[in-house]
Amino acid sequence: MSYTAPVKDMLFNMAHIAQLDQIAQIPGFEDAGLDTAQAVLEECAKFNQDVLSPLNWEGDKNPSSWKDGVVTATPGFKQAFKQFVDGGWQGLQHPADFGGQGLPKTIGAACIEMVNSANLSFALCPLLSDGAIEALLTAGSDALKSVYLEKLVSGQWTGTMNLTEPQAGSDLALVRTRAEPQADGTYKVFGTKIYITWGEHDMAENIVHLVLARVQGAPEGVKGISLFVVPKFLVQADGSVGARNDVQCVSIEHKMGIKASPTAVLQYGDALAGSVADQQGAGAIGYLVGQENRGLEYMFIMMNAARYAVGVQGIAIAERAYQKAVQFAKDRVQSRPVDGSVAGSAPIIYHPDVRRMLMTMRAYTEGCRAMASAAASAFDAAHHHPDAEVRKVNQSFYEFMVPLVKGFSTEMSLEVTSLAVQVHGGMGFIEETGVAQYYRDAKILTIYEGTTAIQANDLVGRKTARDGGQTARGIASQIEATEAALAASGTPHALALLRRLKAAREAFLDVVGFVAGNTKASPNAVFAGSVPYLMLSGNLVAGWQMARGLLAAQTQREAGQDAAFMQAKVETARFYADHILSKVPGLRDSIVEGADSVTALALDAF
Repeated sequence: MSYTAPVKDMLFNMAHIAQLDQIAQIPGFEDAGLDTAQAVLEECAKFNQDVLSPLNWEGDKNPSSWKDGVVTATPGFKQAFKQFVDGGWQGLQHPADFGGQGLPKTIGAACIEMVNSANLSFALCPLLSDGAIEALLTAGSDALKSVYLEKLVSGQWTGTMNLTEPQAGSDLALVRTRAEPQADGTYKVFGTKIYITWGEHDMAENIVHLVLARVQGAPEGVKGISLFVVPKFLVQADGSVGARNDVQCVSIEHKMGIKASPTAVLQYGDALAGSVADQQGAGAIGYLVGQENRGLEYMFIMMNAARYAVGVQGIAIAERAYQKAVQFAKDRVQSRPVDGSVAGSAPIIYHPDVRRMLMTMRAYTEGCRAMASAAASAFDAAHHHPDAEVRKVNQSFYEFMVPLVKGFSTEMSLEVTSLAVQVHGGMGFIEETGVAQYYRDAKILTIYEGTTAIQANDLVGRKTARDGGQTARGIASQIEATEAALAASGTPHALALLRRLKAAREAFLDVVGFVAGNTKASPNAVFAGSVPYLMLSGNLVAGWQMARGLLAAQTQREAGQDAAFMQAKVETARFYADHILSKVPGLRDSIVEGADSVTALALDAF
């Protein structure tokens, strides 16, 4: 069940895909070059390999438990979380003004991948805190920041996101939780929230819930939603934890995967014995974030941070499954190789189809990791570069990338974890081998923080149709520049990748034209192909990063830098081109020419 962090591949991406040397020239990031990145990643790898990884299977066998409103984490989690906090890992990419280390997302994202590979259930707790921190940094008042941010950034307190209700899943217009203004400027919050990740636990001294609710008299629909901070324990004037607020965990869900992560049902305003609510009247005490009726806007700050992070979770679980499958394939002896290279039975890694499965897993994982690294670099430039135009261009690129990183990487993780089970054969179906856990854990990634279809709707509506495909075509122009570099390289692998990349880019442009030209007039035709468009785009952009990686690896190999590693990068990029990027033109056909058949069957025929 061991895990080895892919530090070398992460550093390769930082150097050659994310261009960390350029990020390190941005004011405030001067000390965040490759040397710093290597030191941070190596230390992070030790913690995750030695502390979190051994707890992963334990969490699956002995999940978090609920009794009388109290949630107890899997044995070992509380101690591991203390080590996580003491190591400063929660604050890695958050501002130094609030006790963080202020490192760029380009470095932080790699560390987040390691935490998720080591222990996906555990990693969800800091992931939700990251989202809460981002929302408060952007929309919180100075008073809220002074009370909550330092404790959240340190990890002393954890954060949650409260959107979903029994009747309101993705349709937040249906949110019924209400907030009643009080004379002292606070609000009383009443309602039930479901699917609250780490909504109750015993690992931190306080939990800071960010809750969507309606103020009395607010407009109907999403325009009438506000965002509130509702702490589990009220905070006293000196910053210490005070009385219990009127929020309780009434149950936790029994799930297919991520079992160690408690998914809570939270009740706000059902008075607890001995709580402040008993003296002041029922209702959880909440504090408005920003302005009334702008809650959805602020929540999307958390959502975008979380969507990128969930994409990284897909990469993380794929890496863990790949490593497990490789080790099994080297150890498991079964049948004589078809080429007769071994006289008798041999490890199954000798069999061509096992090699095909392992290469598929490896190529998908490396392609998505490179894509996520490129997106993180754009985020850093968008938020910190001194030039306004550079910030604007990078922000557009990053926003386009978020649904790709989230949607494509998580769907990819399902294929990779399924292949890991397949490599194990019948033993993969047996829980004791551990590989089934990765498959079960991965499924939620395509669902929470917005399903793949919701990511695809975002890509169609906000990211493509809204600007008439301008951002998408700008990305295609960058890809064309990489094609020119492949042609100039002239190596057989570069030319093979060039052919596939060019065909994929042209297919992408056809689809962008179809989406931009038909979303208003024929919405059903466009949205029928929205998920295939997302998969096409993610495949293309990941393939583009693999091409950039191939060019860099060839140069490094010729310069005598780690020849074996660089050769493996080249071979993996070639495999991606031949076996994964080659799927793009077929997707183009299904989107542009296959829309009618999606909706042709009468509803009563289903």
